[in-house]
Amino acid sequence: MQNVQNLKTHLADALYLQYASAVLGWDQQTYMPPGGVAARAEQLATLSKLAHELFVSDETGRLLEEAEAEVAGMGYDSNDAALVRVVRHDYDLATRVPTSLVAEIARTTSQAHEIWANAREDSDFAAFAPTLEKIIDLMRQKAEALGYEDRLYDALLDEYEPHMKTADVERLFIELREELVPFVAAIFDRLDAVDDTIMHMNYDIDQQTEFGLRVIEQLGYDMTRGRQDRAVHPFTTNFSINDVRITTRYREDYMPSALFGSIHEAGHAMYEQGSDPSLEGTFLAGGTSLGVHESQSRLWENIVGRSRGFWQHFYPDLQRRYPDQLGLVNLDAFYKAINAVSRSLIRVEADEVTYNLHIMLRFEMENDLLEGKLAVNDAPDAWNAKMEQYMGITPPSDKDGILQDVHWSSGLMGYFPTYSLGNFLSVQFWNKALEEVPSIPGDIAQGNFAPLLEWLQTNIYVHGRKYWPAELAERVTGEPMQVRSFLRYLKDKFTDIYDL
Repeated sequence: MQNVQNLKTHLADALYLQYASAVLGWDQQTYMPPGGVAARAEQLATLSKLAHELFVSDETGRLLEEAEAEVAGMGYDSNDAALVRVVRHDYDLATRVPTSLVAEIARTTSQAHEIWANAREDSDFAAFAPTLEKIIDLMRQKAEALGYEDRLYDALLDEYEPHMKTADVERLFIELREELVPFVAAIFDRLDAVDDTIMHMNYDIDQQTEFGLRVIEQLGYDMTRGRQDRAVHPFTTNFSINDVRITTRYREDYMPSALFGSIHEAGHAMYEQGSDPSLEGTFLAGGTSLGVHESQSRLWENIVGRSRGFWQHFYPDLQRRYPDQLGLVNLDAFYKAINAVSRSLIRVEADEVTYNLHIMLRFEMENDLLEGKLAVNDAPDAWNAKMEQYMGITPPSDKDGILQDVHWSSGLMGYFPTYSLGNFLSVQFWNKALEEVPSIPGDIAQGNFAPLLEWLQTNIYVHGRKYWPAELAERVTGEPMQVRSFLRYLKDKFTDIYDL
């Protein structure tokens, strides 16, 4: 496999340049002083340009063709054949995008992060609007360069969920909306049945930090190959299989924010840490798509982290840390409180029932913005109208509305549907894990998360990008991605909690 090895060696430099960019991006969101924004934008633009030029070079094309000839007779499951297949997919897309556009996107989004963070802090969308206008224009240019058959959004979605189309997402959302909207309405009629006042008391942040770290380490996040820091918006990033970092944000008056944010990001991180070590330094390392990635963050955060069994194990420790807040609150009341449904303003703090309404809102707005059906200056009003339509509530400020998420400032359009796709897949994967390892719920109640992690490692994590997301779903669950299992899970869980 000398030709495959030559391709790996050549591409390693492009990969390491991408990792270097990721290090600078992580630093910008965690420790960089505000005065460094302009210089950091140029640094990231330069690294992005160099990585792109190296990857789309004629040399890459030549080495790729030679490697393709070498693996032509190999089985589909071969790591070498998979690497060549994935590189071909990425190369064909990357060669369509001019290097100058790649550099400009990196420069603009680097500057945009600080502009967004300040605008969010001041709840001032007008301060961010000109930058968002520029980013949308750059995304249109990128989509045109990548090419698409039906919708602009198709080209951007494919970067995060390979081979999926906008029409596929719309079909899934139509099926979801048909059952979810009336179910949400039924719960909204009984919101008083669950009291979550205890979630909004004062919780010392040092204790939150200690408890959260204990939880994610016990779940299986390897802190010898990772670390947790603070950021305006929680995220996971990696520079290697052996260096995967997460962030969270703390609220003294709302303990679930940091805790479930940490569990969510740890789910992403465990997926990245779980790639087969032999994939290190290659394009096969890491998650196969953002939808599959979100299936892991949402599985650990919600299916595990908001389960009764999970809290049978962890609740006594949390009570000891916060005796004044929780000492007299029994487990059942606490379980219901952490699963309370509300007309939530903030996506990352939304309950499982309403969460996907936030995703559908953003998906619809992104399409309208890209296709010119919605002007940027009109976006806050459109956002508020959709929140009233879906949630029955109007955000009191831009900070709690259209400015709440970091993604648009990072140029991540086409990304948001993957949150819902991840929810759907999380239940499919969970159901299959229970079918094959029935002891998992009991293990979790005993604080033993290894059986679940080992199942996920064996069936999903170890493969990295070896299989396309649709292939992986079929391979693991025996069926395509579908909505019905997720809906059944929601209805069973919340019919019990709200005594519907």
